[in-house]
Amino acid sequence: ALLFANSTWPCVCRVNGKLVALKVIRLQEEEGTPFTAIREASLLKGLKHANIVLLHDIIHTKETLTLVFEYVHTDLCQYMDKHPGGLHPDNVRLFLFQLLRGLSYIHQRYILHRDLKPQNLLISDSGELKLADFGLARAKSVPSHTYSNEVVTLWYRPPDVLLGSTDYSTCLDMWGVGCIFVEMIQGVAAFPGVKDIQDQLERIFLVLGTPSEETWPGVHSLPHFKAGEHCTFKSEPLISYHAEELASRFLQCFPKKRLSALDALHHDYFSHLPPRLWELPDMSPIFTVPSVRLQPESGDSVQLCSKSNSKGASSSRH
Repeated sequence: ALLFANSTWPCVCRVNGKLVALKVIRLQEEEGTPFTAIREASLLKGLKHANIVLLHDIIHTKETLTLVFEYVHTDLCQYMDKHPGGLHPDNVRLFLFQLLRGLSYIHQRYILHRDLKPQNLLISDSGELKLADFGLARAKSVPSHTYSNEVVTLWYRPPDVLLGSTDYSTCLDMWGVGCIFVEMIQGVAAFPGVKDIQDQLERIFLVLGTPSEETWPGVHSLPHFKAGEHCTFKSEPLISYHAEELASRFLQCFPKKRLSALDALHHDYFSHLPPRLWELPDMSPIFTVPSVRLQPESGDSVQLCSKSNSKGASSSRH
């Protein structure tokens, strides 16, 4: 599996015999090292957390810049493609907890990811989720007025940025969390725009309602806001009350109302998880807690049953 880009592939490390993922960037003599690669490498060198992909080494030659990452075999996009129709509720909870855990870590260090989407969330064999692809991330005191509004894949881009705002903070990432959360539950993207920014905004406002100065102070002053555009509010029920309430806290049009990653970790949606999860050191995966494990997805259960039946009644499972 190609984990980061077309120029990334798994390799065996000669030192310890373990698999690593190499991200190779070809360098152009006239252009030098791409700033996104420099940004990603410099940020990841200082980030040590179980829910952030680990950068082992950087190899710089005249022709290439190679980033050596820990190997993670798939991503959340591929995982959801393999299990269509929505994931097991317990697995959604564990994936979301890990995503928030990683985001809380970088947000407390004034780092924004700025490109949250399922393809950038790696999933290991054991179910560990790791934030990856920090090419658009920024390390800076937040909030700032100097960011670009050309960030985040369209489906996961918040309405304030779609409307041209460059004045954003960690709330930018939290909208993406809400979109990914809903997608894991439903099995389809929350706001799958197919045309352009206007189409994306209409899909958001169709579900959440059209913002006004009362619900979103300052919305009229955003560069791409057009007065008189209204959509009918439509509520989409989710799996449970706590899941729906948490998703609604992320998917707030007014960015300052969005729940932070740290606060979200203490939402009632996670109340059934073992208390030890909140006490883990940064580098300890949640699966080091004995009672925490992924549940079989619906497709996996059917597959296991069919394999078991094909072996005959005398076969046993271990």
